[in-house]
Amino acid sequence: MTPEILVTGRVLPATRAALERLFTVHLLPNGPARTEFLAAAGRTIRGIAGAAGADAALIAALPNLEIIANFGVGYDWVDVPAAKARGIPVTNTPDVLTDEVADLAMALILDSARQISRADRFVRAGKWLDGNFPLARTVAGRSLGIVGLGRIGMAIGRRAEAFRMQVLWHGPRPKPDVAWPFVADLLEIARLADFLMVICPLTPATRGLISAEVLAALGPEGTLVNLARGAVVDEPALVEALQSGTLGAAALDVFSHEPHVPEALLTMDNVVLQPHLGSATLETRTAMGQVMIDNLAAHFDGRPLPNRVA
Repeated sequence: MTPEILVTGRVLPATRAALERLFTVHLLPNGPARTEFLAAAGRTIRGIAGAAGADAALIAALPNLEIIANFGVGYDWVDVPAAKARGIPVTNTPDVLTDEVADLAMALILDSARQISRADRFVRAGKWLDGNFPLARTVAGRSLGIVGLGRIGMAIGRRAEAFRMQVLWHGPRPKPDVAWPFVADLLEIARLADFLMVICPLTPATRGLISAEVLAALGPEGTLVNLARGAVVDEPALVEALQSGTLGAAALDVFSHEPHVPEALLTMDNVVLQPHLGSATLETRTAMGQVMIDNLAAHFDGRPLPNRVA
């Protein structure tokens, strides 16, 4: 008998078809039907695949669960302590999305500096007929402070160098093989940076890391760019800083309560908003799906997991 797995969240049709060639696939329903499904089929499920994570309640409802294959590099939506308590490995999908997220990071920097989205709205509203659009700002020669220098942070830094930006970074510890200046103090890198790029994982230590104090240090000429997780930034403090002029601008791909975005941000011309599109291309999502499948297949074949994170 093929292993039975539970798919949470959306996957591409091609990914689902590939899963169905290897496993017996169940889709996790929503609402009251979820409780009924788990009561009826929970004992047969041996693996979880998907982007919607796995909380403690779901893990507890699957007594024979053996693996959680997360769709994405971030796995903060998985209750890792609950999985570890049962000896259930957790995997993710690194590397294949690095370039895509880094590309969007540079797009957000350029959009915020050159006012691309705002200028698009200007033309569509017929305002060009009344006069020219205000001058924007260059990125060349300006400083980019990267908070979190993992695979994606490194890729962003390399792209920024191509735009002749000055790269510096902050993290929990220095890396001897990195030539860019390391800034140990978060407030100091915020003071030094024209753009502060947030690309660290969401952990208990990084939740609310970008505080009102950090935003004030970044200042009225600074721009916050967040492609990490919404909760890494103190979102109410961010709204207040933008409204008061304490912070100059923001470019955001992630939010604390997605898909809900603070209403105040929707009308700000100094804010660029994206609906969590970091890895959202057909090519990358297909590759992520294959990595997820590879981890599941390795587990059920008794081979080492390619991308175990917990």
